[in-house]
Formats: sequence, C-alpha cells, structure tokens
Amino acid sequence: MTDTIFDAARAAVPPRARKQPLQAEQLGRTRTDDYAWLRDDNWQAVMKDPSVLKPEIREHLDAENAYLDAVMAPTRDLQKTLFEEMKGRIKEDDSSTPLPDGPFEYFVRYREGGQYPVFARRPIDPAAQTPSGDEQILLDCDAEAEGVEYFDTGDVSHSPDHRYLAWTVDTRGSEYYELRIRDLETGKDVAVLADESAGDLVWANDSQTLLWVWRDAHGRPKRVYRARLGGGESALVYEEPDDGFFLHLGKSDGDSWLIIASGSHTTSELRLIDANAPDSDPVLVAERETDVEYDIIEGPDCLYFLTNAGGATDFKIVTAPTAAPGRENWRDYVPHRPGVLVLAVEGFREWQVRLERENALPRIVVRRYEDGAEYEIAFDEEAYALGMTGGYQFDTDMLRLSYESPATPEETYDFNMATRERTLRKRQEVPSGHDPADYVVRRIMAPGHDGADIPVTLLYRKGTPLDGSAPLLLYGYGSYGITIPAAFRIKPLSLADRGMIFAVAHIRGGKAKGYQWYLDGKLDKKTNTFRDFVAAGEALADQGFTGRGRIVAMGGSAGGLLVGAAVNMAPDLFAGALAAVPFVDVLNTMSDETLPLTPPEWPEWGNPLEDEAAYDAIEEYSPYDRVAPGRYPHILATGGLTDPRVTYWEPAKWVARVRDRRTDDGLTLLKMEMGAGHGGKTGRFDALWDDALEYAFALSAAGAGRALALCRASLQ
Repeated sequence: MTDTIFDAARAAVPPRARKQPLQAEQLGRTRTDDYAWLRDDNWQAVMKDPSVLKPEIREHLDAENAYLDAVMAPTRDLQKTLFEEMKGRIKEDDSSTPLPDGPFEYFVRYREGGQYPVFARRPIDPAAQTPSGDEQILLDCDAEAEGVEYFDTGDVSHSPDHRYLAWTVDTRGSEYYELRIRDLETGKDVAVLADESAGDLVWANDSQTLLWVWRDAHGRPKRVYRARLGGGESALVYEEPDDGFFLHLGKSDGDSWLIIASGSHTTSELRLIDANAPDSDPVLVAERETDVEYDIIEGPDCLYFLTNAGGATDFKIVTAPTAAPGRENWRDYVPHRPGVLVLAVEGFREWQVRLERENALPRIVVRRYEDGAEYEIAFDEEAYALGMTGGYQFDTDMLRLSYESPATPEETYDFNMATRERTLRKRQEVPSGHDPADYVVRRIMAPGHDGADIPVTLLYRKGTPLDGSAPLLLYGYGSYGITIPAAFRIKPLSLADRGMIFAVAHIRGGKAKGYQWYLDGKLDKKTNTFRDFVAAGEALADQGFTGRGRIVAMGGSAGGLLVGAAVNMAPDLFAGALAAVPFVDVLNTMSDETLPLTPPEWPEWGNPLEDEAAYDAIEEYSPYDRVAPGRYPHILATGGLTDPRVTYWEPAKWVARVRDRRTDDGLTLLKMEMGAGHGGKTGRFDALWDDALEYAFALSAAGAGRALALCRASLQ
C-alpha cells in the first residue's frame, strides 16, 4: 500500500456504525446481529424510491462514501489514467454484426461519445443478403435516457411482421421494468402494458399478440399475461404457484412454439403454446421433477430436448414426437457422455449445433439431421471462449459463431455448415492499439485440498517476472454452475501493463469441468468452492507467479461471498480483497422468505429455516457470521441502494463488522451507489469510473509500483 493512501487513511476518520444487538432464535440456535438496523424496514419502497430511505441509514452510507473518497484521493490521477486507458480500448462508434430477418437486418450500435445502445435495422436484398437501403433507428437509448440517473433496457423485440417493437426499461436499478410497445412506422409508443412489473416478453406469429411476464411485489416473475394490440384487458395465461420457481418466456428455433418456462436453479418445467394460435391453452411437456432440467430444440419434423434426465449428469439430447412430447416418449439422440458437458443447442431445419465443454475447453459440434454425420469446430490456444447463435432464421445453413481468448480480441464469423466455409464478419477493434503477442495466456492446474485439479487461466504481459515478486489479481465466482469463460477483456490489460498478473480460478460451483464440478460446490459441499480458490492462490504463489500476501482477491455477487469466505479462511494469503455487491450475509438472507430471491436460492444453499444441517453448514462459512478478531487484508466492498439481488445492507453490515473486529491498521472501505442496483452505473463510460477505482485500489493494495518498474525494465 502506498504511503500516500496510508496518510490519507490516517487523516480521515472511518465511520463507526452503532451497535444495536438483535437476537434471532432459529431451530434451537441463537445468533446476534449488531447491525441489523442498517436494513430499512421499508426496503421494498426504497427499491422504487430511494428518497424514502431512513435518514440515519442514509447518513451512515453517505459517511462511508465520504470516507472512501478521502482515503482514495491520492489515487485520483491513477484512476483518471486507468479510465482513459480503458475508454481508449473501446470503439466508441461500435456496432454489432447485423442479423438478417426477412426484409431487414437488425443490429445494435453506439455513436461516438454515446453511453447507451441504439437499436436499428436496414433493408436488405433477401437473395444477396446485402443492404439495400438506409438505416432506421428503432430505439435510441441515449435519447430515452436523458434526464435519468439510471437507465437499463431489458427485452427489446420486434414483431414478426416488423411493424412493432416491444421493449422494457428500468430507470432505478431495482429491476422493476415498464413494458412499452412502439409503432415503428410512427416512432411513437402506442401502449404501456405493465407499470414497472414486467419481465420477459415474446411475440406470437400474428404480430398482434404479446405474452409477457408479471413480477409480484417481491420482484418474483410469477404470472404470464397475454395482451393484444388495440386495447382490452390483459388475460392471465399461467400463474406459478411455487415461490421457488421463476417464469421465463421464449420462442422455439423455428418460431412454431411460444415457451413458458418454470424453473429453479436445478429444476425446470416447460409449457408450449402454438405460436400461430396464441389464444390456445399452454400444453405441459413434462411435469417438474426435482433436479431434472430440460430445454427444447425445434427440429424439422419432431422436437428435441437437452436434459439431464435419467442420470445424465453432463446432459444429453433426446427426441420426441411433436404431438406427444412427454418424458415417456423421449429417446436418446446424442447420448450422455460423462465429462462432456453439453452447454447449449441451436436448431435449424437441416442442422443441429451444440456447444459443449470437455477438460475446461469449449468446442462447437455440427450435426446433420439427414444422416447423423457430425464434425467439430475447435481451436488451438491453451484457453479460449466460443459463442454461437442461430439468429432469426431457421431455414439456413449459416451459423454465427465467435472466438476469443484473454489475449485475442473477439472475432465473429459466419460459418456455412454445409461447405464449412468460415467468413470473418468482425474483429473487435481496440482503438488505442493492441498486439496479442505482447501478452501470455496460460492454463495451469492447481492441486485442491482433496486432490482435485483446479483449472486457472492466466494473462500477463511478456517480460513480467515470474519469481514471486509480481502482484496478482485472482478472480472467481463459483456458484449456480456459472463458468467464467477465458474471454478477451479490455480492463485487465491495464493491470497486466503494470506488471500485475490477472488470473481466473475455475473453481467448483461452476461447470468448468462438467456438471459434477457444479454439484461438488453447492449445499453441503459449498466449502469446496472457497477451498479451491485458496488452493489456486497458494499454487500460483508456489509456482512463482506471485507470492503470499501479493494477491488481491476479486469477485462479485456470489463471487463476493467467495471473496469474503476466502479472506476469513486465509487472510495472510491476500494483500487485498475486492468484493462487488457481495452476498456475504448468507444465513440471515436465506432465513428471510420475504426477500425476492430467497425461496429460489434454497436448492443452491440449503434452507436454514427448516434444515438444521443447512443452518450449521451456512453458519460455518457465511462471511458476515465468521468475521472474528484478527488480521484482514485491505478490503473494498461495493453495493447498490436499489439492488434486489444482493440488498445494500449486506455489504454495509459486513464492512461495519470487519472494521470493528480487525486488529491491524488495514483499510475497510465501502462504496455505495445511491442511485443504482446490482450492476452499478449503466452508461458504458460512466461504469468505467467504478472499474478504475477498483483497479486503483487493487494496484495500491498489492504494492504494484515495484512490479511495474520491473516489468518496464524487462521490456527495454
């Protein structure tokens, strides 16, 4: 830590939250929460109107922000430099690769200096698939966002006849979306169907009927409504009775079916509505069965399902007749192969394409329906990420795919599945310049506490000393089966250029090594996630990439839980900890059924209201509950006042308790966004200031100045 920041910290007085002990009795156990008062009793109203926050809570959060500003003041020049570097790597007038749909191609672009996307389309010659007219702006989010502090579009979807645009918008960060319909001939919104309660939406094929998801007072997607243009009351189509299941809407690959999906994290249930007869009742495909998931793929003459039914841990593909799609009629099409996780499937009239992962590396497999012949699309780097989309068209041989690695900017291709010809459509531009040869990408395996090999992806600048002196930022997540891809990210380049190694630990709780990798990092096995992260840090130190006490841990949301648990377990391993909107008050949150995400989260963490073993397991690792007197690394936590996912009081309480109980003179900092939610600021440039602050903290906490000098010397 630089002396200037220490001097600033000594000169500033950290806020000391008052203690007001609150005892909770649960399953014969008692716990005391000194800082429960930081949760506003009227928190649901605060989500919609932050101005109603209790004055004493606002005063404390404002004091935390003021203290952060004072301590980090010496890094303002560094923050500005980091901001300019990251902004300089963003192509300001960027555009997505257009996707054709009938007479138009649709795309999203940004204007020079614009903060928000512009949704647009151009007429095309259907035969040549080339533009044949001028751009038409469908939704200008820069204009729509004028005068509001927060702006986020949810779903944006054009009608099949290309006449209307349905879109949702949140202007508070609390994920309460308003649903609007715009007439693209006039450019005017002709209807507002939901007053801040909308979720997913999908058009029926008549372009006059829209299905949309309604959220209840807890923010849970509970009902599907059907509305018709031209007025009239919306009709209830389906209501989910279980608070642990959320609703989502979609459409099948060939646009034949509207899909109502009920699901928890590990269980799913689908209902289908004929997209040409949207007034018909939804038809259940297969009743929900605990821990069984399935998703639909439309084929030319039958239906296919991606599922883990029948013990297919890493998923398989089955087929069933369109008229009788129930589980009793499922037959294996691509059998289960242990260790090969099928991640996603795209259906076309003649082709089926799957994205799968084996040994922590992805590949795309193309299969022809006619004869079952298939082939792979793979790449050769040590670590990389792949993506694919079928776009809007079903009767086509063209697949849109993308490739990138931590050092290689994203490349977007049109791939002809019949000829196997690959056409580069776009390569991500880095306006300030980028040479992949200046960087090294590595994949190592860290030995876990129980012998498991934990994949770790590294990015560093060539010439960075690997003698244990380099600082390192170790990023992780490790929950819900989410896997952090080995993708190109512009922001960590600023760390690498300063001699700091950027590493991602692909720990249990994600699916880097298959679905079992996820199962081995949840419920009663959750501590594997945290021990894997610590093991990754220890291996990186043992192999000379860094040294103990030179590592900054970083993670957000459930990754913030990871960071909090890791610094409780091994505080001396880390120089600093960056916990973004951290889920650190696990026991209290999982014991509160009124919070939006609590019932759906029980399959992931356990239910401490009813299960003594779950209570004890959560209490054993919950970062807030495990804070004890002792040394801690420097900590920066962030939060959002209107965050419905990780409520603002979690990081606020955690910071208060760590600051009170730490026995060293390290920093404990909180940045609370007073007008934003889980994702922080929304403008693409405004959000970079948050990244710049976090990176300035990480570089300072790890003492990266010496590493930068060594890195520069090695490059001369």
